[in-house]
Amino acid sequence: MNEYGLKAKDASVASLGLKNVSAAYWNLNPSELVEETIILGQGVLSDTGALAIDTGEFTGRSPKDKFIVLDEKTKDSVWWGDVNIKFDAAKFDLLYNRVTAYLSGKDIYVRDSYACADPNYRLNIRVVTEYPWSNLFANNLFLRPTKEEILNFKSDWTIICAPGFYADPAIDGTRQHNFAILNMTRKVILIGGTGYTGEIKKGIFSLLNYILPHEKGVLSMHCSANVGKNGDTAIFFGLSGTGKTTLSADPNRGLIGDDEHGWSETGIFNFEGGCYAKCVDLTKEKEPEIFNAIRFGALLENINFHDGGTTVDYCNISKTENTRVAYPIDFISNAVEPSVGGIPKNIFFLTCDAYGVLPPISKLNAGQAMYHFISGYTAKVAGTEMGITEPTLTFSACFGKVFLPLHPTRYAELLGEKLKKNKVNVWLVNTGWSGGAFGEGKRMKLGYTRAMITAALNGSLEKAQFETLPVFNLSVPTSCPEVPAEILNPRNTWKNKDAYDTKANQLAASFIKNFEQYASMASKEILAAAPKVAEKV
Repeated sequence: MNEYGLKAKDASVASLGLKNVSAAYWNLNPSELVEETIILGQGVLSDTGALAIDTGEFTGRSPKDKFIVLDEKTKDSVWWGDVNIKFDAAKFDLLYNRVTAYLSGKDIYVRDSYACADPNYRLNIRVVTEYPWSNLFANNLFLRPTKEEILNFKSDWTIICAPGFYADPAIDGTRQHNFAILNMTRKVILIGGTGYTGEIKKGIFSLLNYILPHEKGVLSMHCSANVGKNGDTAIFFGLSGTGKTTLSADPNRGLIGDDEHGWSETGIFNFEGGCYAKCVDLTKEKEPEIFNAIRFGALLENINFHDGGTTVDYCNISKTENTRVAYPIDFISNAVEPSVGGIPKNIFFLTCDAYGVLPPISKLNAGQAMYHFISGYTAKVAGTEMGITEPTLTFSACFGKVFLPLHPTRYAELLGEKLKKNKVNVWLVNTGWSGGAFGEGKRMKLGYTRAMITAALNGSLEKAQFETLPVFNLSVPTSCPEVPAEILNPRNTWKNKDAYDTKANQLAASFIKNFEQYASMASKEILAAAPKVAEKV
């Protein structure tokens, strides 16, 4: 196979320490990467033309094996702890040399790409992978330079991904044989021992979560975003199971991005050039855009086929519940190009409250927005994960705690500044239970939630009268078009009002307990927005 594409002027793998590789294939197109994968016996085509591969031992991220190098640049800026684990700089240098030595004599695949759709914050990334399908993932998820841009491409950061290299913890200082390490000074992300491609994507996200807020004053966000026909931008935050993907997918609005964005002085921008969607139980009826995007050029991970064929069985999760597909964003019909939008007019915090306490929609002031942003609350219910038999509280700071190199209050303060400066509406939306907790009440109808979001987007909800909900002190509308007024105040939906009050106090106490870990760094405005546990009369 001939080398494809045009080399950048500084395009030398030798400069990365890769002096004795068998061959370096630069910027292969998707067809060539698919062909290479099939020739190597590492993947097959599905009946829709998508490439299906298995990532091996790891079918998800390994947070305990993600490290940041401790040095002069990071020692006083990174939020060290169980999320950001220190790695010795000298050990990194030795491990880097061992990885590059491992790649000697092998074919490697090199891709020039970039992150951040706003050219003011563009980050050029050179991705070096051991496997061709890892390179296809990078092609799909990162933004793709033109051939003219590749001619003069100069990388800002390098990713080296070697799934076949297993670290020796006794020698290398890792926890086990797999690792993903950020070196802010050398501007390298080093990945080994795992084929899970999400480590590539989230490595850059973690990096941007450090660079943009710390050095550029840009708020980095784990969210989806869309834009209306009148140019009004909306942002959707939410943990798994809250409806973030479903509710942001609106045929009447253009998709800016589904996962990672920045908010600058002029507007928001997608970090990525593609989507990395979950496939479990996928159907054309439930998620037509994702279903139709699974075609040639897309990368399916860890799926199973129906017996004797190449038709994907999306209900089969024998390998993992985390089946995925990676595809370029232009595989989505309503994606906007470029992936940018103006200053958000509305922000939605989505939560699935399985306790039936929070209202289906409420408006937050700036202090409350910062508090709930840091809290990042939802509740998992029975059946969503093995071992869960009753509602389980989940708090993830800024709706993405594991990707935050800085203290959560830094992101919340940036959010607060932008909300006040631009007079943005922030809505807390409960897509969970009403009329009682899980097992007694019922989950909020999707049609009602869509109607409330539509009313917020078109401005009609702002014209409603509001009342204040005790304990959480949330501002709740008393009416909303196409939504029964009696469901807007959650206490009214419970037959036993005393039981609601008890459950509300229990949830408030959980919020307060969780926030203790952030309180010392939080402003008075944020702390004042905490719920107040009501005293018993």
